[in-house]
Amino acid sequence: MTDVKLKLPIYMDNHATTPVDPRVLDAMLPYFTQVFGNAASRSHSFGWTAEKAVEAARDQVGALIGASGKEIVWTSGATESDNLAIKGAAEFLKDRGNHIITAQTEHKAVLDTCKRLEKEGFEVTYLPVGKDGRVSAESVRAAMTDKTTVVSIMLANNEIGTVNPVNEIGAVVKEKGAVFHVDAVQGAGKMTVDFHGLGVDYLSLSAHKFGGPTGVGALIVRDGAPLLADRRGGGQERYRRAGTENVAGIAGFGVAAEAAMAGLNVTALRDRLEAELRRIAPDAVVYGGAAVRLGNTTCISMPGVKAETQVMALDLAGICVSAGAACSSGKVGASAVLAAMGVPVDEAATAIRVSLGWNTAADDIERLIAAWRDLYVRVAHSDISHAQAA
Repeated sequence: MTDVKLKLPIYMDNHATTPVDPRVLDAMLPYFTQVFGNAASRSHSFGWTAEKAVEAARDQVGALIGASGKEIVWTSGATESDNLAIKGAAEFLKDRGNHIITAQTEHKAVLDTCKRLEKEGFEVTYLPVGKDGRVSAESVRAAMTDKTTVVSIMLANNEIGTVNPVNEIGAVVKEKGAVFHVDAVQGAGKMTVDFHGLGVDYLSLSAHKFGGPTGVGALIVRDGAPLLADRRGGGQERYRRAGTENVAGIAGFGVAAEAAMAGLNVTALRDRLEAELRRIAPDAVVYGGAAVRLGNTTCISMPGVKAETQVMALDLAGICVSAGAACSSGKVGASAVLAAMGVPVDEAATAIRVSLGWNTAADDIERLIAAWRDLYVRVAHSDISHAQAA
């Protein structure tokens, strides 16, 4: 996307957040200082300029995921989008039924929302996943009842990058007369997303996952899909989400979406990384490696070495990766995603997540390979010579 290269340390935790694309920052700056109007203030030029920026961004974000601008509801991020979609649809449709279906491997923004709805009288089925970490359309079909109103399945997993067969699941959901929400936070900007082609009613996005600013997201709502707003105030977003629009953030979101249309071409770098790490440690496991995955993601084990040890050692070498999803980064425990895949606890505790971004370079990959090799030889298999490991 750009020739701009971050200085050390090297950042490879792009599923947590991404650095803002310089073009995005340039687009945002005027809305802080020069044209700082409220998009709802339609009595003067400051408001008109702000409104124009918000509407232009609708078209830019819509183009990225194959939706129209009027289907976009601006939010503070994916967590709010997930909450709004699931609660808004479930509560709107509660006279028809009280059953919700999701998966055990969803983001906490989905899982915790469903748990809250359970306390309010809803029934939730948490589907298991296969050994590849994916949800099958058949499992969704088997779980559906005449009381099922909402199904929420993510597009791409935030820990291992596997892509669910959302179009097949969407067909089942429609056949059964329920509505379908997809958390596309990790997939958008990294793979082709066709909102209408997928048969989706609601789709969650977050700008900071592909070069945009934090604090701004979107919920794409199919025209005519039921949604009960949970915020009251002004009439913003066609009464679907009250609150003054974050004009600077939205403008940046639009530019990030436009830039992301070019695609994230780092699959070759990811493949080289995995091949080299598995050559160094033949007993290493790439989770979901045989499934359709995002091209920027690897979740790999270093047998015998805890993930926390790997993360700290790599950090000392100037490389930033993670031991799992950012929402759980402060917690010690096995990955819920790997557990759902049937990975033994001891093995799961040795897995790290590496997620590449728009600014990742070939040299970054080589440095990570060298640091991982040094740690493997030194800690995991100190009896192996450097010559053998190389």
